[in-house]
Amino acid sequence: MTLLLGLVLFPFTAFSNESKSLNEAEEEFNATEMIMHHIGDAHGWHFFGEGESSVTLPLPVILYTDNGLVTFMSSEFHHDTEGHHIVEKNGMRFVNLHEDIYMLNDGAETVEFDAEHHPVNASKPWDISITKNVAAMFLTVILMLLFFSAGLARHHKKNEHAPKGLNNVLETLVLFVRDEIAIPQIGEKKYMKFMPFLLTVFFFIWITNLLGLLPGAANVTGNIAVTVSLGLFTLALILINGNKDYWKHTLWMPGIPTWVKPILAVVEGAGVFIKPIALMIRLFANITAGHIIILSLIGLIFILESAGVAGISVPFALFITVLELLVAFLQAFIFTILSALFIGMAVEEHEHH
Repeated sequence: MTLLLGLVLFPFTAFSNESKSLNEAEEEFNATEMIMHHIGDAHGWHFFGEGESSVTLPLPVILYTDNGLVTFMSSEFHHDTEGHHIVEKNGMRFVNLHEDIYMLNDGAETVEFDAEHHPVNASKPWDISITKNVAAMFLTVILMLLFFSAGLARHHKKNEHAPKGLNNVLETLVLFVRDEIAIPQIGEKKYMKFMPFLLTVFFFIWITNLLGLLPGAANVTGNIAVTVSLGLFTLALILINGNKDYWKHTLWMPGIPTWVKPILAVVEGAGVFIKPIALMIRLFANITAGHIIILSLIGLIFILESAGVAGISVPFALFITVLELLVAFLQAFIFTILSALFIGMAVEEHEHH
């Protein structure tokens, strides 16, 4: 329990220092900005602290401009006299505005904004940087390779007895995905073809969700780009593996009056794409909502400027954090079982009489 309490409070130790500086400057605490900063992506991996005392892991910034590829570390950004993040590289000047990188136009020394606070003398280059979310996905992939290739697979090659410890947990989950997800939804004849995908998706989502609960961690599955990519993989498997019976029942259903078939074909055809869309929105919304609730509860302490509020908000935040441990597994399970269900519908063989 003490560890869980520490996990909740640790990321917000920086806010107490920040709150003091804000009070000195007679500025109000901006809860929205704080929440969006912590659930959003970033070009550097910030762990804790503020200003010069902050602990941040710099990440590679990779930009493609009209003058070619530009690379540098995110630590090269610095504050100029106007308070904007600016770095000079290869004769070009780049500015980091709320984690969106712009390239200043030729001759521009500072950033100029319009009435809506949009830069008017800068343009966006192609940003293919390794951001915090990308680095977290690399970390997840490394952990999965270690767990399965260097762990469970090596054990089964060398030993005949049942695995122990972490390998036992991993094998139990693998059998769970096989026996409770793949076989019931796809069938015993065809499930093995899709097991690599289902296992990868399940463990990728579960591990990233768990890592996302650690202090300073990245909100990977709370990024819509990540969930869209996962949904597109499921859609691709449906489109590629869908048999003739599937497409016949989707686009020209047997046993239905001819005049109704075009209407149902439009509905069913749209459903092919709506299903993976529902998958990615469900995962994105549930993970993001959990983080926002926890941050909002802690933010109440600084919004109301009262330490007494912590007696209510911290226990509630602790409860939501514990609940998020269940949600981390549940969302991985739901995404995997629905993917298996949609794939199973596409490869199912129909008996015609």
